[in-house]
Amino acid sequence: MTQFYHKYKAQYKKAKEMLEILEKQRQEINSNLEIDPICATLHKELRTVNMDIKITLNEIEQAEFDLNKSDSQKNISII
Repeated sequence: MTQFYHKYKAQYKKAKEMLEILEKQRQEINSNLEIDPICATLHKELRTVNMDIKITLNEIEQAEFDLNKSDSQKNISII
């Protein structure tokens, strides 16, 4: 396996861990919004967390693409 494969795998793992953290934060914010639905601070935090989740999902998608590309290149070089 190439060093790039390990790099992409580490990026993927880190992004998945971050996604779990962000989803927990979003759940907490949504719970707090049920108690205080007009709190501007909570709405701002929710927008920020949702944006961070979108960014993290893009990072995961890119890491998956890079991993698949790395696997394909490895298989081609073996043949």
